[in-house]
Amino acid sequence: MNKLFFLLFLIYFSCSENESHISEPEPNPMYFPSIGSEQWDTSSAEELNWNSVAIEPLYDFLQQNNTRAFIVLKDGKIVLENYWGTSIQNTTTFDKNSNWYWASAGKTLTAVLVGIAQENNLLSIEDSSSTYLGNGWTSLDENQERLIKIKHQLTMTTGLNYLVDNLNCTEPNCLTFKNTPGSQWFYHNATYSLLRAVIENASDTSYNLFTDENVEMKIGMNGSWIQSGYSTIYWSTARDMARFGLLILNEGVWNDEIIINDTTYFSDMINRSQDLNKSYGYLWWLNGQETLIPPGFTSVLESSLASNAPEDLIAGLGRNGQFVDVVPSQNLVVIRMGEAPEDNLVPINFHNDMWNYLNAVIF
Repeated sequence: MNKLFFLLFLIYFSCSENESHISEPEPNPMYFPSIGSEQWDTSSAEELNWNSVAIEPLYDFLQQNNTRAFIVLKDGKIVLENYWGTSIQNTTTFDKNSNWYWASAGKTLTAVLVGIAQENNLLSIEDSSSTYLGNGWTSLDENQERLIKIKHQLTMTTGLNYLVDNLNCTEPNCLTFKNTPGSQWFYHNATYSLLRAVIENASDTSYNLFTDENVEMKIGMNGSWIQSGYSTIYWSTARDMARFGLLILNEGVWNDEIIINDTTYFSDMINRSQDLNKSYGYLWWLNGQETLIPPGFTSVLESSLASNAPEDLIAGLGRNGQFVDVVPSQNLVVIRMGEAPEDNLVPINFHNDMWNYLNAVIF
């Protein structure tokens, strides 16, 4: 009897240990650089079994196409990092401490700020934009104007006329009626730019302070929004942009701190926001879709954003090739800053070619 009891005890203890082991959560493999420190852990291409021979051709391609900064993170650690040329003032060598403009890649940061404002009950993206911009922010009559929502600004579907001399102009005389909101997609920079005023009026604070309190100080970014004509452009180092990409890769959580708590908004932001341009979320570009309307186009192309990139790539793309690329399936963040590689509003062809060279290293 004692032997039987001992045997049953061993079986029970063994099963309990296995169940306990199975129920333990796996540790988060993501690395996060410290806040307030320049230290950033690295991984080598060799230890990741990447093709290190293909790195030099990648760097040659980037340098020949006016790149200033290039970073690749894997699981949060820096694997590739290189700098070329001189700073924007053309006086010092461009390096990890040099600031550069994000151009329209900064739209992605604005999308995050709108989401944070909504989860703090400062606004709803279903609100009429007039609630925060006042009546008469366009040349539309009051009833037409009130149909435009913050969500339409986030998705480039305001219906405002894009056949104007200056698509950056935010004056009411530049914002005229063309179509009902939600029925037309066009990459209209002015309607995006007005999201700054929406956030400032909703929060009763400056755009830079709202950004600093809700994102920058929490993840270690040190950039700033700078006014340029009608537009407000975000400037930072390449490593700051990489920190932001890492935040998005980890679904709005920095280490153990939740920065973006509204998971529904986050999911909607990085997925198809409407059926007019299937490759667009809330100011984020989406890969792996069957059709695309590029910036400046009115017609639908039977193409994805970047055929050479992983299908789950989400991207912030800016003028002259400012890129923040996030690939959840591979735990990758890819950053490119620099001058124009080609004469397009946003160099989508260069972006796709960059991934061709990067694939030779990674896959």
